Formats: sequence, structure tokens, C-alpha cells
Amino acid sequence: MKIRQITPAIGAEISGVNIGEAARDPAVFAEIRAALLKHRVLFFRKQEITRADHVAFASGFGKLEDHPVVGSVPDYPGLVKVYRSDNPHSFENSYHCDGLWRPNPAMGAVLRCLECPEIGGDTIWVNMVKAYEELPDEIKSKIDGLRARASIEHSFGAVMTPENRAKLAQDHPPVEHPVVRIHPETGEKILFVGASFTTHFTNYSTPANVRHGIDKSPGASLLLNYLTSRATIPEYQVRWAWQEGDVAVWDNRSTQHYAVNDYYPAPRKMERAGIVGDIPY
Repeated sequence: MKIRQITPAIGAEISGVNIGEAARDPAVFAEIRAALLKHRVLFFRKQEITRADHVAFASGFGKLEDHPVVGSVPDYPGLVKVYRSDNPHSFENSYHCDGLWRPNPAMGAVLRCLECPEIGGDTIWVNMVKAYEELPDEIKSKIDGLRARASIEHSFGAVMTPENRAKLAQDHPPVEHPVVRIHPETGEKILFVGASFTTHFTNYSTPANVRHGIDKSPGASLLLNYLTSRATIPEYQVRWAWQEGDVAVWDNRSTQHYAVNDYYPAPRKMERAGIVGDIPY
């Protein structure tokens, strides 16, 4: 197994290994898991695997999660189709952490490319540890202890009828997370807000932050916009150009990603296994 680092901040390509076989080899799997913690997203080219291999490999990291809107592939709980062929609309073309709207957002995911456009359809991943580390000290101080609300209602629910959107929100009510979470394995601090799902701070309006009414909403909104924009900084990113058979594995706790929607009407077919995560603290 060889590991080639792609950028200084994030990402590595692993060669000389088949993830289906790695799922059955504890020593190799342990090497891959260690590389994931170091590089945050790993790429494997030309993986000749089955859906069963895909699920087995992802399950090595933990229990797989279903999706309330997309659903799973029949016979493979937790394996979600992300197929784009006849609709230019996409939920994935914004910087996001998967399942931020859950009480326990995903630990990570394993994404497999079945079909991709000849040109376009790349995916970008961002190192959100770096995004936090390089914040100005005064901002770090300001967001220490700050918490934010995240919701599925205004994202996946936006294209639903009011009745179905209300049902989605009832089944998956908004959650509250720390703006800066701690990685449960490495102890790193992570900037943990995202434009797709974070709606507002829940404990911003305190005497320390608000003197007059104008401080309350614009002040909080400007700070949140600044924090979510950190994901767009190129120095924190890696961009992957997909080929059929590629597999990407990422640590969802310390990254965000963006699927570039520049390929319509060409087809792009991916399958993702999301891994259940812990409650952020």
C-alpha cells in the first residue's frame, strides 16, 4: 500500500490496495483508518468492488445510517444513491458537513463513482481544523462556547410542499451543536458550522455581545457568514476529478465538501455509505 499526499492541507491518494479485500484484513484496514485521521480524505482509483464490498468496507468504521429523504438501495441499508442525470438541481453543490442536522452528524462516508461526466463533476473537500486554527485570536475568543442551530427543513425540505416540509421538520427537529467541536479521536478543535444546514447562533444575544438592537441580528449574521465562508478558502482544500471506479473516504467530523454541479446534462452516478457519528461536544 502506498500513500501519496495531494495537498499540504488535506487529502491523500492510496494505491496498491482493494478496499473490498481491506475490509477483510484488519491490519490493512487499521493502516487506512490511521491515514484517514491524518489526511482527512482518502482516494482510491479504479476499485473493482461490489455493493457488498462497499458496505463491508464502510461498516468497518461503524454502523451505517439511512437518509430520511433519499433512502437506501434495496437490500443494502445505509447505501444511498446519488444519481444526477435529468435534473440540473443538486443539494450537494454547497459546502456542507453531512448530517449536520442530526443530533449525531455522520462520522464519515465512503463514496463510490459508478458513472461520471467526461468533463466536470469534481468534488472539493475542506480541512475545517485548519479553518479554525488560522482564525484571528479575537474571533476564536468570541466563538468560544458559542452554539448554533442546524436544520434539514430549509435544505432538503425547500422543494417539498408545506405539509411535507412540516412533517420532515417534525420527524427531524432542529438540533444545536457547538460552533467549535472537539474531534473525539485526535482532540483537535474544528470549526463546525456550514452554510447548508446552520441557521443561527442560539446563545449569541448576551450582554457581552449586544448593546443595542442592531448588534443582535446583523452582528450574529455577519459573524456566521464569516465563519461559514472559511470553507471556501483554497489553501484548505483538495479537489478530486472523478474517474469511474474511484472511491473517496472522508472524516466528516473534520471536513466539509462541495460537489461541483457543472456537468448537466451529462450523467453522474455515485453511491454513498454514510457512517453513524457521535454527538459533538
